[in-house]
Amino acid sequence: SLSDTAHSAGPPSSRQRFQRPESFENPPMYVAVMTYLGFGIVTLFGYFRDFLRAVGLEKCHIAREREEQKDFVPLYQDFENFYTRNLYMRVRDNWNRPICSLPGPVFDVMERVSPDYNWTFSLTGKTIDNVINMGSYNYLGFAENDGDFLKTVADRTQQYGLGVCSTRQEMGNLAIHEELEQLVATFLGVESSMIFGMGFATNSMNIPALVGKGCLILSDELNHTSLILGARLSGATIWVFKHNNMQSLERLLREAVCSGQPRTHRPWRKVLIMVEGIYSMEGSVVRLPDIVALKKKYKAYLYLDEAHSIGAVGPTGRGVTELFGLDPSDIDVMMGTFTKSFGAAGGYIAGKKELVDSLRSHSHSAVYASAMSPPVTEQILRAMKCIMGLDGTTVGQARVHQLAENTRYFRSRLQEMGFIIYGNDDSPVVPILLYMPGKVV
Repeated sequence: SLSDTAHSAGPPSSRQRFQRPESFENPPMYVAVMTYLGFGIVTLFGYFRDFLRAVGLEKCHIAREREEQKDFVPLYQDFENFYTRNLYMRVRDNWNRPICSLPGPVFDVMERVSPDYNWTFSLTGKTIDNVINMGSYNYLGFAENDGDFLKTVADRTQQYGLGVCSTRQEMGNLAIHEELEQLVATFLGVESSMIFGMGFATNSMNIPALVGKGCLILSDELNHTSLILGARLSGATIWVFKHNNMQSLERLLREAVCSGQPRTHRPWRKVLIMVEGIYSMEGSVVRLPDIVALKKKYKAYLYLDEAHSIGAVGPTGRGVTELFGLDPSDIDVMMGTFTKSFGAAGGYIAGKKELVDSLRSHSHSAVYASAMSPPVTEQILRAMKCIMGLDGTTVGQARVHQLAENTRYFRSRLQEMGFIIYGNDDSPVVPILLYMPGKVV
């Protein structure tokens, strides 16, 4: 969550508010010029420092690594590591610090020092307390360590242990897995759902079970890597449309219907539109009503990835379908993860019962991957019941409303301060544009 204190920036307005174009402000001309100039200087000094390392005037670990690996074929080209060794390495201490507390509004990090200009680090044994957390997906604060809240998780651990050590198809199907699947279906308002132990694999391993050769995937150009990997593994033809651009999508749909497959011109076996609810790098919200209308018009299928929107948007946290007031049955495949709003791990696929039953038999993730850990399953159950109010409290709904208020306040204050930010006003993902490489630190 963005802050412990609520700061209201006014109540949400009508449904049209969510359908307005996102803010993608262009920088002033001098910023663009200075950015190109900055990267030019970085590149020139990088080549100069590489030259000093090559002649032995600057010491670094690259020379030792090259000596140790001289009898091996290089795994990557030298230029692929150019920015890592010349830019990132010099400011490396800003990233990858081990944290030693939960990812709340603030957390503690372990202090470390480097004797060789950030090529290696050693821990001092001290901690730096109360560092402000600006990069966590712990949207609703359910990644917590309160003993009272986690008592049911501890009880499940005592009952089932930490791991299942089998797939759902063999000996890993537990009663709490089926309980969670029923709860997810109820939460989303669909017929059935299936859970998986890894969020990334929920996309990459299930898309190949839905489409294959002779099928067409229409993918938003800013889709997540897991969606892209799943599409490539499926063997289906992939066409990319411009981000949130309905004209670009409709043009491809029309061409797919009119022309069919290349060379043979046979109709596509399936046409699948793949989009995300909230785009994790741009902070934009999908134009779902328009996409649903196009999907119905051209008889296509719709795959919606709600990794960053489920639990985080909508009046009761049920994602972008609730945000736009749409019927969940209009979405053919609803996908989401438990790694963000629910403070756990894994993901789900939800929709019609026939869809889920097919995935149980054909999904690589269902057949070969280990089932979800029992304590993780119970944590998701606990968080989802809290959001739905099934625990007898209003804590979950208070967290959903708190996140919405904090999101609008945080964005409005950044804009007042002069920052260039991207995305929708109601998106909890808030990208801040820095442009110049020197400001990355």
